[in-house]
Amino acid sequence: MESMGKKKPRPRRSFTPEFKAEIVELCRRGDRSVGQIAKDFDLTETAVRDWVKQAEVDAGERDGLTSSEREELAALRRENRRTRKAH
Repeated sequence: MESMGKKKPRPRRSFTPEFKAEIVELCRRGDRSVGQIAKDFDLTETAVRDWVKQAEVDAGERDGLTSSEREELAALRRENRRTRKAH
């Protein structure tokens, strides 16, 4: 039996919006499963599923904060932290 030790955490990577859109498009085509696409591109299945969900929100197909709303919220939170530190 293999050791039950935890795997080392994977270094955090960032991907361009264009790359994410390509992966989402592959998922929507339905030729391969999300798991297979994730494996083929050395991605985590969770990340791919999150990208698909966010694309559905952005397209108005699902409820939630759009990407631009998320960016705005993050910017407002940063500004709020800076304001609190200044006083």
